[in-house]
Amino acid sequence: MTSTLTRVRRLRHRAGWIYGTMLLSAVLSLIASFVLSVDAVRLAADPAADLTCNINAVLSCGTVGSSWQAHLFGFPNAFFGLVAEPVVITVAVASLGGVRFPRWFMLAAQTVYTLGVVFAYWLFYQSSFVIGALCPWCLLVTVSTTLVFSTLTHVNIRDGHLPLPRRAAPALRAALDADLDAIAVTIWLLALALLVVVKYGSALVA
Repeated sequence: MTSTLTRVRRLRHRAGWIYGTMLLSAVLSLIASFVLSVDAVRLAADPAADLTCNINAVLSCGTVGSSWQAHLFGFPNAFFGLVAEPVVITVAVASLGGVRFPRWFMLAAQTVYTLGVVFAYWLFYQSSFVIGALCPWCLLVTVSTTLVFSTLTHVNIRDGHLPLPRRAAPALRAALDADLDAIAVTIWLLALALLVVVKYGSALVA
């Protein structure tokens, strides 16, 4: 049992696992962003359009997509994903091929993606507690963005790209070695799922 856990832990710390997870998550986010962008164009042409992800009163892309929060900067938020995710995909593919990017580039990527994940969770909050409806594709973006952020942060802490205090850096690397980051992300995503279920309950499938 111990040897199996050791092999699993070694696998999770390999470049193939880390960048593969980043690549898969970014691809899923890009697909979701593309669908949301198409839906945004449809809603602009016909606000009453019946979108395929309008499942019920709670799971309704149309309700979320018609809100002002979905066009915070004057255009569909999904357009950000069409721009950002190809960059992440390029980084992941290049890293799988052995390319190592300079510190300034990885630090810039971390900064931009941190802003992106904060924005994604702001939208999740607005959708859940202000708009009162959930968009399945938006939920996929929230989850995939979280996974990209966690893998990117893992790499940047491991490789010393982040400007961390001298005492914090070894502690965070030790946490990575103990897989505490994976545990934290798993608990976080389960907590989000529980939050949605508790808030909406049977209305999710009504």
